[in-house]
Parts: sequence; structure tokens; C-alpha cells
Amino acid sequence: TTEMANQEEAEIQISELDLLSSMFPYEEEFAVTDQLALAELKHYVENESAEMPSSKVQFILNIKAEVPNASMVEFSMACALPFKYPTVLPEITVRSSLLSRSQQILLNSDLKTYLMQNFSGEPCMLSAREWVKDHAAAYIDKDLSSSSMTVSDATQSQVTMFTRLWIYSHHIYNKQKRKNIVDWAKELSLSGFCMPGKPGVVCVEGLQSSCEEFWSRVRRLTWKRILIRHREDVSLEGGGHAEIQKQRKFPTLEEKCFDAHGARGNHMDLGQLYHFLEEKGCADIFQMYFGVEGH
Repeated sequence: TTEMANQEEAEIQISELDLLSSMFPYEEEFAVTDQLALAELKHYVENESAEMPSSKVQFILNIKAEVPNASMVEFSMACALPFKYPTVLPEITVRSSLLSRSQQILLNSDLKTYLMQNFSGEPCMLSAREWVKDHAAAYIDKDLSSSSMTVSDATQSQVTMFTRLWIYSHHIYNKQKRKNIVDWAKELSLSGFCMPGKPGVVCVEGLQSSCEEFWSRVRRLTWKRILIRHREDVSLEGGGHAEIQKQRKFPTLEEKCFDAHGARGNHMDLGQLYHFLEEKGCADIFQMYFGVEGH
């Protein structure tokens, strides 16, 4: 089941983080930047009933590498582990003050290619660190101006990410919040739907950066409880408008009120939600929200 797989992935992440902290005990070599995410991850592994963590564990690995005619150069790797890591690759950005923008882009894309070719589905943070230690310095002297790789090409070859977030809230009644959800989605060119009531369900899809901006605004409002129940990321090679439109399952973002029942008339009919999701090809999400088969 997904639950088992998630549990297993989380355990692998924790043992890999433990390994890193034992190998690199000093803050300046290895530092977890999001302690809360790490605590949530540990709690998730230790308690069967715990929620999936709401954010990915992020950390920094700093590496000193020798450069032929300079003494030492420091490279920093900003890393995040997606929930499905190691089934999916870690997110890593390598930086150094000595790299130009195009050198940095090339270095990161080569690192990603190396990981994709060698570590599908396996923990690879140490290998990534080794690769950076061995290869990163060579990028400092790369003269990219003469080659066909101009900065604009390099920027374009960066992959655009399309994201769909499935957000769960204990309840959504407040009119102002409901208005914010619809307005912000419109402003950020996100589509999806919002089902007010108890529980509240929001789905937004579009560019990854827009989804993340939407989530950071929504979570700042006051909620009894709100979390990302599931997240889908698809990398788009072209990343143009048409590519993004092709990925969308919803035309715009609208509020969906399914026939309410119950004394206060605010419990949505989950059967109708199930059929709505099924029509959109998202029936498996229902189970993630409510832990039962639909129908």
C-alpha cells in the first residue's frame, strides 16, 4: 500500500540523515535547516497513526574542494528530500561564489543527470556529495561563452515543474478565507477546486512556484488544522503555456458545493466528491483523504 511505501521511504530518509550527521558532525559541514520537518518525519515513522509530514526535510551540505591554482573553494549543496525520496531524486542546488550563473546551471544539470542515470530509487545523498567534491571545481574555469551554451539556452533548458497540491483542512466555513482561496488561485494562474464545509478540501494545480506561493499564503491564515495531504510534481521539458495546460485536470479554480446534509447543512456529500474526482481521473486521491475506498 502507499501507506507502507511512505513509511518505508520515511525510514530510509531518517537513516540517511542520521548517517550524514554522524559523518559530518559539525554545523558548518551539514545542517538541517528545517527542524520542524525533521521532527514531523520522525514522529511519522514512530507513530503508525501520524499524519504525513506537511513539508520536506531541507538541509545544507558544505564541501571544500581543491582547485588547481587556488587553494580551496567552498561549494554549498542546498538539499530537500521529497516525500517519495528515494523513489524520486532529491532536490539539490549547488552554489559557489566563484561560479557564474551559466556555470552553476550546467553543474546542477550535470549532477542531476548523473543521479538520474545511476541512482533510480536508491538513497544517493552521499554519492551526490562525492560527485560535487570531485567534479564541481572543474566548472569554475569552464568557458561557456565560446561554446554554444549561452546563459539563455542554459536557463531555458532548466526544467519547468508542474505541481498539483491536495490540501486538507479540518473545516472551511469562513467567507473571507473562501474568497482568498479563489482570488489567490486566479492571481497565480492556478486551477483546481475548493470544497468548503467540514472537512474542507482544496486542490490547486499549475506552476510549482505558484503552488508553493499559494500554500505559503493559505497556511498563514488561522486554521484549526490544515496540511498538504498529497503532492504531485511533473517535470515539463518545454515548460511552455501549452505544456502546462495539457497537464491540468481542472479548467479553472471554482468552489464546489456538493449537496449538503446533516443538521447544520455543512457536511458535504462525500459520495458526490468521489464521483467528481473520478470524472477528473483523480479517484485515488479520495483514499488519501479519507482512507477508504470510494463508492
